[in-house]
Amino acid sequence: MSLDDAPAIQRLFPHWEIVKHLNGRLPWPYPADGAAGFLRHIALPAVARGVQWIWAIRIKGGPPHLVGAINVATGPGESRGFWLGLDWHNQGYMTEACVPVTDFWFDVLDQPSLRVIKAVGNTGSRRISEKHGMRLVGVEERDFVAGRLPAEIWEISREAWHALRPSLPT
Repeated sequence: MSLDDAPAIQRLFPHWEIVKHLNGRLPWPYPADGAAGFLRHIALPAVARGVQWIWAIRIKGGPPHLVGAINVATGPGESRGFWLGLDWHNQGYMTEACVPVTDFWFDVLDQPSLRVIKAVGNTGSRRISEKHGMRLVGVEERDFVAGRLPAEIWEISREAWHALRPSLPT
């Protein structure tokens, strides 16, 4: 991902159906320069510090711009996050994107477990966690763009991922 992706992010990202279940720190309504500011001041500096890795999701044979993003971050709390433009929901793109990113988390970064946190109402994200062998390890209240909501904490160990991985599409 680069600053060149800011226009596509600005166009595709700030839609209620995409942001409502994201972290409550996200400014909403999304500012007109939100994507460029996020990349310039938050995302790309975190990548440069080696505490976050972010990939643009692009569709083979699709539009030349990104259609979503996925990231992993070290440190306490959530390990992976993602979003996808509305036109590409429910087509398996995010399920597919999560596989190499989870491989990277375990095989390159050598992390012992992957943890994701999602609003209980985020059923699409929940289905990805289920398909990828994650287990529900807790429920707590969290602040999302949509307000304070129950959140599920999902986790998978490196060993469990490696046991499941041969059965997942590449």
